[in-house]
Amino acid sequence: MKGFHYKIQIHLRFSDIDALGHVNNAVNLTYFEIARSAYWTDVIAWDWKQSGIIIRKSVVDYHKPIILGDEVYAYVRTSKIGNSSFELDYILVKNKQGKEEICTSGQTICVSIDYQSQKPTKIPQLQRQRMEESMFDNLE
Repeated sequence: MKGFHYKIQIHLRFSDIDALGHVNNAVNLTYFEIARSAYWTDVIAWDWKQSGIIIRKSVVDYHKPIILGDEVYAYVRTSKIGNSSFELDYILVKNKQGKEEICTSGQTICVSIDYQSQKPTKIPQLQRQRMEESMFDNLE
């Protein structure tokens, strides 16, 4: 996916499916969380003992339904970095006959937080550097 630098497979669970036969809208945020957590571990190497992260805002746009049996992947990228906050973009796709179809897109605004004071804190330097470096990677 052009402009994205991290991809992970999302494994659908039967419990994700609602009465209409597709993934419940709220579950898309869980898929974003799965992708985000893996991204923070694999790419950013966030040190949870040093500082935490809270989600300030989430935006979700639905394009196509995801149904049980779909092969789903999540793309994640850092799109903006501030002093204590940063934005992540997401795209959920399903693989149909070798082509990716966009099902859901979204964004979260994340804030680095000091656990002791429970207040925003500067993004740690190493993690900031890794986010900046990853912004230039591309899976295409």
